[in-house]
Amino acid sequence: MTATAYVLERAWVDGAVQDEVLVEIEDGRFVGVETGGRSDAATRLPGLTLPGLANCHSHAFHRALRGRTQRGRGTFWTWREQMYAVAQRLDPDSYFALARATYREMAAGGITCVGEFHYLHHQPDGTPYDDPNAMGHALIAAAGEAGIRIALLDTCYLSSGFGAPVESAQLRCSDVDAGRWAARAEQLSGKYDTVIGAAIHSVRAVPAEQMPVVVEAAEGRPLHVHVSEQTEENNACMAAYGATPTQLLADHGVLGPMTTAVHATRVTADDIHHLGATRTRVCFCPTTERDLGDGVGPSRELHDAGSRLTLGSDSHAVIDPFEEMRAVEMDERLAQQSRGHWSAAELLTAGTTTGHASLGFPDAGEIRPGARADLVTLDTTTPRTAGTGADEQAAVFAATAADVVQVIAAGRVIHRDGDREEIGRELATAIEGLHS
Repeated sequence: MTATAYVLERAWVDGAVQDEVLVEIEDGRFVGVETGGRSDAATRLPGLTLPGLANCHSHAFHRALRGRTQRGRGTFWTWREQMYAVAQRLDPDSYFALARATYREMAAGGITCVGEFHYLHHQPDGTPYDDPNAMGHALIAAAGEAGIRIALLDTCYLSSGFGAPVESAQLRCSDVDAGRWAARAEQLSGKYDTVIGAAIHSVRAVPAEQMPVVVEAAEGRPLHVHVSEQTEENNACMAAYGATPTQLLADHGVLGPMTTAVHATRVTADDIHHLGATRTRVCFCPTTERDLGDGVGPSRELHDAGSRLTLGSDSHAVIDPFEEMRAVEMDERLAQQSRGHWSAAELLTAGTTTGHASLGFPDAGEIRPGARADLVTLDTTTPRTAGTGADEQAAVFAATAADVVQVIAAGRVIHRDGDREEIGRELATAIEGLHS
């Protein structure tokens, strides 16, 4: 790959915003980063440039629900029925089209890596496709065409709830038992821009005795799990096992530094201790958690106990990593009735280095020599960003995805400001086909 160079007017490097940063890129990685450097051959990027952002929790097919689930009262569980109805309409081709458009929307917001929590494995009646990983391969291909990296978190999903068999739309999610799940998932293979990880859908969807099979199959790779998103799930887990979901996961060896607990909204003090003591990461998805009425999780308590924070857009009610970062602090303010729980630098770290590491890409999310060359440039002259200081505070507490004017992933431009109209048309075509 040809070497390229950019001069960044302002850039977040080594935990601070610096002026006039010369970066040199070769074979998709930074080979030089110099503050105050000069090069006649370098392209100048005005504005504020950040490392690539990581979306650590995605269900790509949920993008088809945006704007279609807001009528009337309801709960997470009524929303879930609408979600499964969309899931029934997907096949590998339509899933590829929807995921590619969704990943392009992510790229337009500065996301260069996605963690796809993937559980739509089979045909709607549960029969495997001729290629048993056709749906997973569709997601990997979609990310590749959108230009972003993917951690495919292939998900074990065996029960409709605490021992109850899967039914209707859930049939396509199930591999019958964890051993068969592992055998199918083992056929997937990663490459430079793809990590094959694993997931336990939830304590209600994987019987406790089968969890160790998933843990063993995921050894050395990212392992994600939905945890305590809803009070009802906690109560059902207590009734079935006499333990909270976190305690149950701890008892069966699921927690640890390669594991990410997604949501952790309704956790106890003991749960927080277990998650922190095991260095389990937590992934908050504030725009989804507020959309579904989940509540506000104890982000700062978890962090202070030892759980590093990552961020995701989950159901894609919004795809805006800046809003996810900002919402962690804003939600904490509402819960605690005080300000200043998370600094902008901490939230940027959650959205960059910690997020990438949780997806199996520890060499991304920083502007430094040797790292993957991802650059996200914000326009600092928009009505949202003008006069804000063009620093990390402005990025986290003022900017939105709409302020992103260029995105580079692994040294290649994957988004320019004028691409949004085309992305909108692609999304409309993919989604309308599922609702027609």
